[in-house]
Amino acid sequence: MSESLPAIEIKGAQKNFSGLQALKGIDLQVETGEFFALLGPNGAGKTTLINMLAGLVRPDSGVLRVMGHDVIRDYRAARRALGVVPQELVFDPFFSVRETLRLQSGYFGLARNDDWIDEVLDNLQLMSKAEVNMRALSGGMKRRVLIAQALVHRPPVIVLDEPTAGVDVELRQTLWKFIRRLNTEGHTILLTTHYLEEAEALCRRVAVLRQGQVVTCDSLEGLLRSCNAPTLEAAFVGLLQQGVD
Repeated sequence: MSESLPAIEIKGAQKNFSGLQALKGIDLQVETGEFFALLGPNGAGKTTLINMLAGLVRPDSGVLRVMGHDVIRDYRAARRALGVVPQELVFDPFFSVRETLRLQSGYFGLARNDDWIDEVLDNLQLMSKAEVNMRALSGGMKRRVLIAQALVHRPPVIVLDEPTAGVDVELRQTLWKFIRRLNTEGHTILLTTHYLEEAEALCRRVAVLRQGQVVTCDSLEGLLRSCNAPTLEAAFVGLLQQGVD
């Protein structure tokens, strides 16, 4: 696909769950190579939107594309272009860390991927746990493996769904160092977070999602120009505190 295509393109995405309108016509575009933040309170629709991009939830209407690939009509190519780190700690308890990553590689047809697996393990400080069974890992280490799984097929677009919620400072710093490097190398990053300071430190543009709608989308510089920093901080805190799952 052409490099001029957006990394993520969402037009008119709507989704209802048993009468609850989770998404109300989302329009959003993330450019190739961006580090983009999606903020919003619990229940705003962030995870539903990510699950739609990943092909786990079908939209009621609208179009979603990853690197130009429609997530429904061209789902194989769209899924190959995307790596998602979910909020939940989901893992197979019967395999070691390395076996887990080899299995994940196999899902994408990568039979000889050990060199990249080793690099990911090293950058996420997991090398010492490579042969340890997943059941024996701490919550923080399991989180690192989820990140490694999302990266194992080298996707051009990486989605991190609140990856640092409830984790220690060491993991947060390790993760952002590696993700910054991947972004520098050309990977597009979409981050959902409750932490405004993370968006400020990492991202060039920010969209705020509330009650299934995008209420603002701009560069951090643009948002800062529109109001002073304390007012901006208070506005974001107010938005993030609204709505509960």
